[in-house]
Amino acid sequence: MKAYIKEFQVYLKETKNSSGNTLESYIRDVSQFSAYCENTNLRSTATAKQAQIVSYTDSLVKAGKSPSTVTRVLASLRCYYGFLVAQGIAKENPVLGIKQKKTEKKLPEILTAKEVSVLLSQPDCNDLKGCRDKAMLELLYATGIKVSELISINVSDLNLQIGILHLKNGKNERIVPIYPEAIKALSNYCANVREVVVLDKNTTELFTNMNGQPMTRQGLWKIIKYYADKANISKDITPHTIRHSFAAHLLENGAPLKDIQEILGHSDLSSTQVYAQLMRNRYAHSYKKYHPMAR
Repeated sequence: MKAYIKEFQVYLKETKNSSGNTLESYIRDVSQFSAYCENTNLRSTATAKQAQIVSYTDSLVKAGKSPSTVTRVLASLRCYYGFLVAQGIAKENPVLGIKQKKTEKKLPEILTAKEVSVLLSQPDCNDLKGCRDKAMLELLYATGIKVSELISINVSDLNLQIGILHLKNGKNERIVPIYPEAIKALSNYCANVREVVVLDKNTTELFTNMNGQPMTRQGLWKIIKYYADKANISKDITPHTIRHSFAAHLLENGAPLKDIQEILGHSDLSSTQVYAQLMRNRYAHSYKKYHPMAR
């Protein structure tokens, strides 16, 4: 079974234009299902039937997994079995025909413009770590990039003279502008921190930890949680919260949805439309609260 998964991994890298995190989730989901098959004495995932797939997803639900997680697992397995059928390893795709429970898409948590301002003001730029953290937070809100994109940025991707960030994700590329305050924070970081912390000249990543090693997702998450607590923001903030806030604030101030889609790098406009729904809900709430005839 492990051989099939390795072949599937190669197939994904060669044919799927998805982020590294998406590909990792595919492999993780299939590997976990493979372990389940071994524990239930199924000799190979290639011989699994639809009933066994359903039994597995039922076990995930009983274990407390969310509907969205189960939906993602089914998508991963559907892709995996599509690969096995194409390779002649499996006779049919057992995931086809499994009805998925419709899940209501949860609207994202966003910060107000004032909360963002307070959050960005927390790092102390008088020390090296604070200077670096300020640059990262400003860049996240200036561009709306994902965590995976931020920690993958190379120094050469940043043009501070023009004020742009060049993002490359497989075949997809996009240019995102950066506002002046973020340019100032990044310039300060590059000139006064990175040159001191990063001793290995072969290191290409823009952001590192204070030992000069590439920044990790977990490291960035902890940094954001630290400053959120320091700013006394009670909302459950993740790095993606800043991305959501970026998009919502652009839309709220009149940016066309299509432009926001391009900036965020969404391949499908439906992914961006969640922010329009968010704004409609907010306006409806204000209408009912403040219009004298709507109370």
